[in-house]
Amino acid sequence: MAAVNRPVQYLATLFLWLASLHCAALVIPEDRADAMYHSYDGGGVTIDGPSILVRKGFKEKVSVYANYYQDMVSSASIDVLTSGSKYSEERTEYSIGADYLVDRALLSFGYTNSTESDYDAKTFSFGVSQDFFGDMTTLSLGYSRGDDEVRRNNSDGSSDFVGDAQRQRYSLGLSQILTRRWIISFSAETVVDDGFLRNPYRQIRYIPSIGGEVGYAPEAYPETRNSDAFAVRTMYYLPYRASVRFEARAFNDSWGIKAENYEIRYTHPIRSRMLLEIKGRRYSQNQADFYQDLFPFENSHEFMARDKELSTFSSNSFGLGLTYEFAFKLPFAKKHSASLYWDFIQFDYENFRNALLSKKGSEEEIAKYRVGEEPTYAFEANVIRIFYTVNY
Repeated sequence: MAAVNRPVQYLATLFLWLASLHCAALVIPEDRADAMYHSYDGGGVTIDGPSILVRKGFKEKVSVYANYYQDMVSSASIDVLTSGSKYSEERTEYSIGADYLVDRALLSFGYTNSTESDYDAKTFSFGVSQDFFGDMTTLSLGYSRGDDEVRRNNSDGSSDFVGDAQRQRYSLGLSQILTRRWIISFSAETVVDDGFLRNPYRQIRYIPSIGGEVGYAPEAYPETRNSDAFAVRTMYYLPYRASVRFEARAFNDSWGIKAENYEIRYTHPIRSRMLLEIKGRRYSQNQADFYQDLFPFENSHEFMARDKELSTFSSNSFGLGLTYEFAFKLPFAKKHSASLYWDFIQFDYENFRNALLSKKGSEEEIAKYRVGEEPTYAFEANVIRIFYTVNY
């Protein structure tokens, strides 16, 4: 279901980002293979599965990669239980791509195909990076287009088509080496979404008539959404092989959401073969213009949403990571290592209420909490990633 796409995409994006860290300079990435197991558990949602990424270069000019990523999803989240029942499903994603080095420019191409029982997504991407001023400055441009097909599963096992969605991303990045130890980068991204942009299962709730029960109706979203994001990132290398990274990012969209996040990471070597990473992150946003936890009556507005991700909320996360490079050699590899990353995330929703207490709670809870007066919702999540990397 589309309801869990946010944590799923977070894990997939994070894996590809971690696997491409060595691509920052304008040289083709190292030949490597990464195997990962990922797990997300929080808010009644459990997502886990494997991922494999293999990259191979040719003549120091071309590097190609292929990635397989799978999610096993089990959801009994508050969104699902408010208007339905627990479900399980599987998502499978395949990605292929290539990087081509031409003088001081790096051209990148990619294609991703993701399938679920009720959601298919295909994405094409292109990017170019160019070095300037003695390789001290790097300018990057990127474009991607996604074509999604959204369906709705029925209780009898059939599936109904409900709409298409098109997503286009334009990105611009500028990196500057300030000193031998200090680098800073700026990025801007514009996203244009069109089509069916809501979850076909999620519902809004509205105030019941006198003596009646609370009412439920499908959400209604605009068919377009434009968003812009701007970020600054900096890294400073300390004398003892450690480093400090900082990121600040601002976001706003045509639905009225404004968000910002800040993150700091510290990486510290432990002896010669182990690396420890500690990070903290803060995220906050306001609600979309058409979001309400409880509407006055059915069809009271042209657009209506009760997705908690469109409400006013904040999250705080703390993460630890440990990477160990093995001393023993493999006959086909230059080096190999294992990594373990753990993130603990707290979500706090300011104006999304726990509707389960007044709908499916105990008799005592239902008597205590009237519709629209339930406590606001909050939950905690744990994210675990285990990597095994071989450089060959």
